[in-house]
Amino acid sequence: MPKGSKELEEARREEIVDACERLYSEMSYGEVTIKEIGAATTFTRTSIYNYFATKEEIFLALFAREYKRWGDSLAALAASGGSGEEAFAEGIARSLEERPNMLKLLAMNMYDIEGSSRQERLVEFKRTYKRSIDEMKRCYAAFFPSRSAESAEEFVKEFFPFTFGIYPYTAVTAKQRAAMDAVGMDVSLPTVCELTRGVVLKLLRG
Repeated sequence: MPKGSKELEEARREEIVDACERLYSEMSYGEVTIKEIGAATTFTRTSIYNYFATKEEIFLALFAREYKRWGDSLAALAASGGSGEEAFAEGIARSLEERPNMLKLLAMNMYDIEGSSRQERLVEFKRTYKRSIDEMKRCYAAFFPSRSAESAEEFVKEFFPFTFGIYPYTAVTAKQRAAMDAVGMDVSLPTVCELTRGVVLKLLRG
C-alpha cells in the first residue's frame, strides 16, 4: 500500500462511519444498508468491504465512537468540581441527552451486531465501552469522595443495564404512537433528562 496508507485507511473508515451516523439519525437500523452508506460516501459501495466486513461492523464502529464521546463527557464531568447527588444526577442526565444515537443503538439487539462482527472489531468496541464504565466510576468518585469503590461498582452495575431502555421510553415513531393510541395507552413520555435524573437519584439513595 502507498505511504500514508494507514492514515488513508483510517480517514476512509471515518467517512463510512460518518455516513452511517447521518443516515441512522433519520432512518431505522433496517433501512440503513451498505448500498445507502456507499451512496453517502465518496467511493464505491464495494470499496466499503475493504474496511468493514458487514453492516454490523459499521454500526459497531459508530457505537464505539458514541461511547468514546460519552466517555469524554463523563471525564469532563468528573473534572468539573461538582459534588452531591443532585449535581451528579443532572450531569449524567445531560451527558446522555447529548447522545441520541447512542441511546438508539442501545435499544437494538447487540447480540446480533456483535455476533456479525470480527473479533478485532469487537475488541475495539469493548475497549471504548470499558472506558465509559471506568469514566463513570471516576465521576462517581469525584462527586462522592467519601463513598467506597464498592458503592461505585454497585452503581455502575445497576445503571448501565438501565441505559438500554432509555430510548424506547423517551422516543416513539408515528407508527408506534398510532398503535399505542389504538389500544388506549398513555403516550406522554418523559425526556431523557427526566427519566435518567430520576433513576440516578433512586440508585444513589437506595
